[in-house]
Amino acid sequence: MLGKLFGRGGERPAEEPYALPATRRRKNETYTLRALGDRRVLALVEAAGAGDWEGVKAAAGPFDLGRDHQVLGELAEVDGVEKWIGRAVEEDTEHRVLALLISGTRHVSWGWEARTSARAVDVTQEQWRVFGERLALAEEQLLAAAELRPEWVTPWRRLLTSGRGLSLGQDVNQVRFDAALRREPLDPEVHIDQLSQLQPRWGGEPGQALAFARDAFARAPQGHRLGCVIAMAHIEEWVESEDEDCLKSAGTQAELRQAADHSILHPAYVRRPGWQHDFNMFAMALSLADEQHTVRRVFRALDGAYTSWPWTYLADPEEQFARRHRRA
Repeated sequence: MLGKLFGRGGERPAEEPYALPATRRRKNETYTLRALGDRRVLALVEAAGAGDWEGVKAAAGPFDLGRDHQVLGELAEVDGVEKWIGRAVEEDTEHRVLALLISGTRHVSWGWEARTSARAVDVTQEQWRVFGERLALAEEQLLAAAELRPEWVTPWRRLLTSGRGLSLGQDVNQVRFDAALRREPLDPEVHIDQLSQLQPRWGGEPGQALAFARDAFARAPQGHRLGCVIAMAHIEEWVESEDEDCLKSAGTQAELRQAADHSILHPAYVRRPGWQHDFNMFAMALSLADEQHTVRRVFRALDGAYTSWPWTYLADPEEQFARRHRRA
């Protein structure tokens, strides 16, 4: 039943009941995915954009924000949430923990907006000050949410990100990672966040992140989203390398094909809202590796749906996606 409803693997699914129409002008044109491609998520982010707390609570009903990183992430990117969510934290006693989670998550994203993606040496003192203030508030609120709802995993994932920004160190990060895994041992977003922490630019050792990804993937059942950790590990390897062709090897191509076949292209894979994000990770990794076969299946399944992450690692990310999509 779920396969008929959401679609499975690399085949194009039947029309999903809440699917948003593709926002493109011409057939075969690429387009940016909105609100995870889901009408219910769009209603949620529109309520957040309007500062409508009652509307946010109502629209959040179909989702478990304590576990659904992607839906929570959509809220985190809504400009202006930080202007009104504090009132909900202070005034809505019944739903305070939800407000804490949303506010803390928004302040992590808002903090990184202040820092920008510039190299550390290019970030001004004022940017560092604002960055630190926003992340400090995020830490306070996310830790409070985690204490009030100990079964939730999403606060711990966001605490991994804030801790990295505040340079709290590997020991603190490991405690948070372990806490997240006690709640969701195979959580893809938690593993991908930890993957970032293990990169040399954040204090990890060369090869450490890829070894971590392989160990995690070895535990993933067929059709599980955790296979995406292999795609992201190779993308991160490419980011760290000075050799733009570092992924163009038969071994890397084979590993990416195996991971895709085991996860997103497997019949057991369930297409939930935002499944296109998983496919975009593999599309970028496979195209960077110059893989010629599986990449076609991945781009065909996407049917032009572009997500900014992880393509923002490239200059002109939308154009890069469109060009590689056409070539595949």
